[in-house]
Amino acid sequence: MPATSKNNRDKGILSNIDWVTLFIFVVLVSMGWMSVCGASYNLDEGTKLLDFSARSGMQLVWIFSSFVLGAIILYIDDRLIESLSYIIYIAFMVLLFVTPMLAHDIKGSLSWIKIGGFSIQPAEFAKFATAICVAKVVSSFNLDLSRWRDLFISAFLVLLPMVLIVMQKETGSALVYFAFFFMFYREGMVGSILFAGAAAVFYFVVGIRYADVPLWDILPISSGEFFVLAAIHLFVAGMMWVYTSLRKPFFQTLCFGMIAYVLAVLYAKYLIPFNVCWVQWGVLAATIVYLFYLAVRERLWSYALISMFALGSIGFFYSVNYVLNDVLQAHQRTRIRVLLGLEDDPKGAGYNVIQAKIAIGSGGLKGKGFLNGTQTKLKYVPEQDTDFIFCTVGEEQGFIGAAVVLLLFLFFILRLIHLAERQPLRFGRVYGYCVMSIFLFHLFINVGMVLGLTPVIGIPLPFFSYGGSSLWGFTILLFVFLKIDSARFRLKK
Repeated sequence: MPATSKNNRDKGILSNIDWVTLFIFVVLVSMGWMSVCGASYNLDEGTKLLDFSARSGMQLVWIFSSFVLGAIILYIDDRLIESLSYIIYIAFMVLLFVTPMLAHDIKGSLSWIKIGGFSIQPAEFAKFATAICVAKVVSSFNLDLSRWRDLFISAFLVLLPMVLIVMQKETGSALVYFAFFFMFYREGMVGSILFAGAAAVFYFVVGIRYADVPLWDILPISSGEFFVLAAIHLFVAGMMWVYTSLRKPFFQTLCFGMIAYVLAVLYAKYLIPFNVCWVQWGVLAATIVYLFYLAVRERLWSYALISMFALGSIGFFYSVNYVLNDVLQAHQRTRIRVLLGLEDDPKGAGYNVIQAKIAIGSGGLKGKGFLNGTQTKLKYVPEQDTDFIFCTVGEEQGFIGAAVVLLLFLFFILRLIHLAERQPLRFGRVYGYCVMSIFLFHLFINVGMVLGLTPVIGIPLPFFSYGGSSLWGFTILLFVFLKIDSARFRLKK
């Protein structure tokens, strides 16, 4: 190897690292430590921020060790990390499988393994293992994620750790793996899959929230059922417009359905009341049959897929009540009903969110100042230094401080997208989007559940929530990407 090439490689470790991302990381971790101090500060014991028996002191240990861990990663050859992708993935899948057998029951969860005086959560590190393996598979075999076979292979790598984590009774950590589908979309997955996922959420929320709300007082039908069935019809018509070249069937399907719905509602309201949903079922059945007919006549597979979407939508919607009442656990069911406003449980499932809102609201514009938050100091908010750490930010730093934190995270996410897009190889780009998607999912869900916008599923806020496993897991994710990015100069030669 020429001497100049070797010198460039050695120099590249520091000169090619993205210092902007590294700076944001340090700022967020520092603000996170201040939030942990505020959330764990005890008025009776006074200021003991550097006491390593307290959470504020212990978090400093995790922060310092994460810096060391990040520095070590930067000095590891990125090609070695890539070559070990499969081994890392298999090792963590085995670890996830045996975790319930080794773990101690902590609040019903079997996800923590005790090692000496510490406990680790393998699920936090499995996100890195999954991201690096998916990136390796997608890039090595040049998978085309618009093909169902290639998408199934990639999705299997993501769904396997989800199943293993659910076995640990950690539903929140398992749901994080849905973030990988954002990367799949960037790499060629058809957008209809993301649309189907969004539609399923719509069916679930509307179907439950308005299940007992009548369309009109004189019509004994559910508003939720009526609007969901109408939405399915509109979705089907829209997909016919987007995914097929024949416009006439689109107008036929849309107009026929809308006219039938209007006539049925008017007849039921002013003449003889009856279940208007019968008409909707008939219209959807006719539409599905018509789509299959078009698929055979025009020899277009798109029509068959749209009809399968309609059948799947109907089946999913009518299974919502079964899933809610017979599949989900009691506490999960209660949290969903409280979130949708169907139950008022201020002393139970809704307590955390109510107290978090009070804490954030009490901060006002500028906040009460560092260590001056009353709601957090008096321990009104459960899990206020882990899952609900953002309420400490809102109370002590106010609206301005909370906005600054969110803007920093926004810039951080956008920076990760920029780094991913500039990768010369697909491996780096795929891994970068995996990292970005995981951080975005954690941020959206954590802040959303503190504000009462998303269900309380118990996932940490990156770099803020107390704990070594989460901080180390996020550090490994980020610094491996920074290392891959720093090697781009070598790959461009």
